[in-house]
Amino acid sequence: MKNVITMLFQNFETLDVFGPVEILGRLKDHFNLRFISQTGGVINSTQNVPVVTEPLSVLSGSGHVLLIPGGLGVVDLLRDEQYINDLKSLAMKAEYILTVCTGSILFSKTGLLKGKNATANKRLFSWAIQESPEVQWIKKARWVKDGNIYTSSGVSAGMDMTFGFIADLLGHQVAKQSSIEIEYDWKEDPGWDLFADLYR
Repeated sequence: MKNVITMLFQNFETLDVFGPVEILGRLKDHFNLRFISQTGGVINSTQNVPVVTEPLSVLSGSGHVLLIPGGLGVVDLLRDEQYINDLKSLAMKAEYILTVCTGSILFSKTGLLKGKNATANKRLFSWAIQESPEVQWIKKARWVKDGNIYTSSGVSAGMDMTFGFIADLLGHQVAKQSSIEIEYDWKEDPGWDLFADLYR
């Protein structure tokens, strides 16, 4: 059983979180979901979905799966040194790290993506390059895996990445069956990307 720790902040993107959470949460024998924020309490998504979170201080141990969403709140957090330090500490204790959309830009500020392959929301791809040019940003990709780090493109791509993560961890058949159960057309090829060429 692996703890999935979702690190939330005000104005996170709803589907960035609840797409992967829907998928991982159905595999109750394998994953235990926890929602964390710096100080705990209610955190609201950009779409005003409230989530009750535990404070970061309650966490101990290592070996978790860390899920980092994107959203409008990322803009301010990129310059929040304490938040970045907290995120880095969580990431360094994680067995796996999953980012969705602009969550990879936020995560890149920890320095743990330096020299690694990653992707981000294609509409905001130039922003990713501007913020962290030391990352090997892959434009045409639904998601990218580099070691224990998975990064995905915009919003819904987090679901495809999550199925890819499950396939790597538990086998392709488990991932495929899970996608069928929620009637989701899983894009199994991480290089599938209809959106990279829409934004220059």
